[in-house]
Amino acid sequence: MNWQPRLPREIEAESFRRIEAQVGAHNLPPAVWSVVRRMIHTTADLDYLQTMRVHPQAIAAGIAALRQGCALATDTRMLLAGIGSGRLGKLGVTPFCLMDDPQVAKEAARQGTTRAAAAMEAALPRLAGGIVAIGNAPTALLRLMELLDAGAPPPALVVGLPVGFVNAAESKEALSRQNYPFITALGPKGGSAVAAAVINALAIMALEEMDS
Repeated sequence: MNWQPRLPREIEAESFRRIEAQVGAHNLPPAVWSVVRRMIHTTADLDYLQTMRVHPQAIAAGIAALRQGCALATDTRMLLAGIGSGRLGKLGVTPFCLMDDPQVAKEAARQGTTRAAAAMEAALPRLAGGIVAIGNAPTALLRLMELLDAGAPPPALVVGLPVGFVNAAESKEALSRQNYPFITALGPKGGSAVAAAVINALAIMALEEMDS
């Protein structure tokens, strides 16, 4: 049995080659394909090619925000851990998650809501020109959209990919109809690893632009 390639870069390159061979011809712009391909690579799920929804300004807005060293909020520690800190460090980006903040827990109890929703409300004032990445909690995405609908200044980009069977598909469908830049995927699939893959793809492109 032949187990090659074995080195991480070789494995990634071969994975991308196989993804491209299975997908074949498509009409996605190169930058959007870079994001979708990394989502597929992370999940081994070709469905993202069909379910992905990307606002026309999303890729450019995300790359520009990262290059400016923007604030970046996540809805879970798992997503925070999945983002490439080395790349973000080079860009001057310090991601954060407020899920464990004691004040967030108190506010969630007071409002009778989830900590994820309260954490998103607490994070939003820090996100002017920044990025929100949601990979787990539909309540975080729903609360974010409520606040933006009420007139709160939108972040530069919303990456909304919550996973699950309750409100996940509905929240992403609602996000796909917004006018501000977003990246999402319709249906129940998603997760912290997928949202991290999107951020990592954008960070790679941001660094490539800086080096060019």
